[in-house]
Amino acid sequence: MNHSEIQSIKQRFGIIGNSPLLNYAIQVAAQVAPTDMTVLITGESGSGKESFSKIIHSLSPRKHGQFIAINCGAIPEGTIDSELFGHEKGSFTGAQEARKGYFEVTNGGTIFLDEIGEMPLGTQARLLRVLENGEFIKVGSSKVQKTDVRVVTATNVNLLNAVRDGAFREDLYYRLNTVPITVPPLRERGDDVYLLFRKFAADFAEKYHVKPITLTPDAIIELQRFRFPGNIRQLKNIAEQISVLEYDREIDSTKLRHYLPQEEVSSVPMLLPGHRAAEQNFSERDLLYKVLFDMKKDVTDLKKLVYEFISPQTNKASILQEHSHLFENLDNIDRHAYSAPEKAENILLSVNDHADDYEKVEDIPHETEEETLSLESKEKEMILKALKKHNNKRKYAAHDLGISERTLYRKLKQYDIEEL
Repeated sequence: MNHSEIQSIKQRFGIIGNSPLLNYAIQVAAQVAPTDMTVLITGESGSGKESFSKIIHSLSPRKHGQFIAINCGAIPEGTIDSELFGHEKGSFTGAQEARKGYFEVTNGGTIFLDEIGEMPLGTQARLLRVLENGEFIKVGSSKVQKTDVRVVTATNVNLLNAVRDGAFREDLYYRLNTVPITVPPLRERGDDVYLLFRKFAADFAEKYHVKPITLTPDAIIELQRFRFPGNIRQLKNIAEQISVLEYDREIDSTKLRHYLPQEEVSSVPMLLPGHRAAEQNFSERDLLYKVLFDMKKDVTDLKKLVYEFISPQTNKASILQEHSHLFENLDNIDRHAYSAPEKAENILLSVNDHADDYEKVEDIPHETEEETLSLESKEKEMILKALKKHNNKRKYAAHDLGISERTLYRKLKQYDIEEL
């Protein structure tokens, strides 16, 4: 297909832009249109996927048949089967009369199923039967009916990920993806951004009977730098806002920034697919890691404390002060003993009495009485300490443990911990 043919299609369907990615998508749509092949159009929301479905229908032998565009995400799950395939009278509550579905009404035409990834699994099975055999059954009926419909679908999500997560049938995915067409997002279309803005500015000037707005060179650069997560739909809305609200019809970069929303950038790590199912395990694992890291830190500090006490040239009182956190939870030691010089001296004398014994100790393999290393017991111990520390206030205890209050509540039930 040559350049003039692509330009003719653009003019016919009101498509603005000269991006190579856009031209290639139009070329594929025009080439597949004369066939009856199933087409899957992928692209971000607001990128103009429906225009490609109209190109395919209008350039096909079915152009005189009916064309219906259906948003699968906008139809409730309980009624989508009835909408697509029809129902018999009395087949469900409220079905006071029989109704023809879109696949029956559009016989000989084209159905465009937008947001196909939102279609329920049960409906997906019915759609697969239509695509493979041209057959469908109305809701509440046992009679098989035939239809001759060309199906064009679109999605703004990754259907392969949906297949992997069990939300979309694998056999249906490969049946739909006979010919894929990718509509590029606006941020990848270069100068098309400014061309579209000028088109929208002219349209709204005519609509509201005002002078068209223009952009200064720095504003054009600012416009093309913006990523437009909402694509063409967002650009159109911005052009309309400026056309209505600004008295000065020449817009510089400073004014334009007021209409370009700050792009939200989060520093929170991205959750992997299926994170909802793993959310509970993640919270518990986080708590266990915290327990283990705290234990490791205390052991390391104790080793350092013993080593420094053995050394003859050390300030014992300052060492105790530095490692005071090791004695905070010992019931048989006064928490503030290390702050009193006379009590600290008694402790030091007791340690020094056995200093020679430390020097004679050899690090040899030996067996000791097995200590409980159960993670569950350590976890329970940490929870009890946190509750005691915060006078049984779950909210503050959960915050101290680094878990949610809901997870703490579940742990209290799991370990049969009653209020202190």
